[in-house]
Amino acid sequence: MDHKYPYILAQWKQWKDNLIDSGVADHIEAERRRRETQRQGFPLHKYVHHGLSSQAMLFNLVGPLMIRKDLSPLRDALEKTGIEWPAGAVEADFEFEDRTVFNEDSGQPTSIDLVLRDGGGLPRVFIESKLVEREFGGCSVFAAGDCDGRNPAADPPSCYLHHIGRLYWTRLQEHGFVEGPLANDAACVLVNHYQFFREVLLALHLGGVLVHLSDERNPTFHCQSSDGHYRGLMPLLLGMVPEALRIRVGSVSIQQVVAAIKATGRHPWISEFEAKYGLLP
Repeated sequence: MDHKYPYILAQWKQWKDNLIDSGVADHIEAERRRRETQRQGFPLHKYVHHGLSSQAMLFNLVGPLMIRKDLSPLRDALEKTGIEWPAGAVEADFEFEDRTVFNEDSGQPTSIDLVLRDGGGLPRVFIESKLVEREFGGCSVFAAGDCDGRNPAADPPSCYLHHIGRLYWTRLQEHGFVEGPLANDAACVLVNHYQFFREVLLALHLGGVLVHLSDERNPTFHCQSSDGHYRGLMPLLLGMVPEALRIRVGSVSIQQVVAAIKATGRHPWISEFEAKYGLLP
């Protein structure tokens, strides 16, 4: 443990100690081993041992539901916000990726924290979690100084990633993004919001819905102004999604999921989650 920051474990390899249910840690390790045999990745984030890790928070919130085979509280929370639950016997998996969507043939591909599969095993609901983050991840090519940030909507090959075969701008074109406000800015929208658009496009391309899970105490993604208008990154970025597709991008709060879990009376462990994340009255 870091004595200055006691919510940070001393070493990354202690990440299991950041989970409230040892059975969830066992589940994650088993899944990592299974994917290794199939040459598939299971990324554990750099800060999963950190008390404010959004990945660890999701493990703690949804993991116990998964290992108890009781996803109904998550269903209740999603449906109350207008998100359709997949058909059939739904299964949940942490850390979904599909390299073929954007032709990501090397490096870490686009990864989404949680996927809900329908009874036929098809991915239908993709959930990305945020806890204390203040942004969606930006483009590393720009951050490294290898791009001037100019909007390549009218000339996709001018984007280095497009030039080396990544299909981000191809997918943006296919789904009608370049016919709207995204194309009218002088700056490339992926510079600062690369993660958001990759995840939206992955969900759309696979016929699913992207859900953003965040803490109501974090005003970055959505908040209400004094005049009653909704502000934040989610309303801003949704304005760049084609209007007909906005129904396939949703939001739910950690607090809404916690309330749904508590309402069942079946999950006493949720009080430990509330204590760990400062949600108790």
